[in-house]
Amino acid sequence: MSKKRVLITGGSGKAGHWVIQHFLASGYDVVNVDTRLPAAPLCRTIQADLTQLGQVVSAFSAHVTGDRTPYVGVVHLAAIPRPWEHPNDELFRVNTLSTYNVLEACGLLGIRKAVIASSESSYGMAFSHEVLKPLYVPVDEAHPQRPEDTYGLTKVVNEATAAMFHRRDGTQILSFRISHVLTPDEHAGVAARAGDPANRERVLWSYVDVRDVASACRLAIEKDGLGCEPLVISAEITASNLDAAELIRRFLPGVEIRRPITGRQAFFNTDRAQKLLDWKPRHVLPI
Repeated sequence: MSKKRVLITGGSGKAGHWVIQHFLASGYDVVNVDTRLPAAPLCRTIQADLTQLGQVVSAFSAHVTGDRTPYVGVVHLAAIPRPWEHPNDELFRVNTLSTYNVLEACGLLGIRKAVIASSESSYGMAFSHEVLKPLYVPVDEAHPQRPEDTYGLTKVVNEATAAMFHRRDGTQILSFRISHVLTPDEHAGVAARAGDPANRERVLWSYVDVRDVASACRLAIEKDGLGCEPLVISAEITASNLDAAELIRRFLPGVEIRRPITGRQAFFNTDRAQKLLDWKPRHVLPI
């Protein structure tokens, strides 16, 4: 029996390496599609510019690797990951056009499932000009998206693009609103700043371990009948050593509390992802 095959875009990047590793360990054949080769190759890489539809369709065609086994899904991680490293128009072009082309290729080639990397930044707090408070906590998928920056805007556009392709092609597309991704070697550095809550105020002290992102991606590809959904992907514990009550008192006065947040519970609500994917974030900072 042949292995299931999956495509990962941006597999040469920070999160991509771990996502590929997880899929391989789970018995998948994996093909990485990226503009550059990875520092430590784990699987076959096809170099392609995702802003060029023809290159995407060619890279996603099963026969390109010599194996005509269809792909069961695509995990689309490729993007310009930070808003300050490129001009805004280039950031917008690359992040929105690459997502459009990936989902267009899925429809053209009959790839029925996709995961796309959205972001907590779509809510607006992370990169706002002034500190922007959430309208309520814990923040969930229904919270308004209010970006004041191009990076956050691209995530909102990409989610709308996903909805269009789901309506047109029936592709199952999950948009993961991912918190700040940490690799295991980054835990200690973030934990060392846990006593300075102002350091992560703009992201509501959130983070998520890359291994938990990887498991969520696999579960999203394996689940059927999920339609088109945004899902918050975050750790359940904050990156602050202060209790939630103290953080609320100092940083979130007047913000609506929609359900009790106690101890070091997170200010992002992952209930929907846990319910739909049977997923649970398991890796926490050593605080």
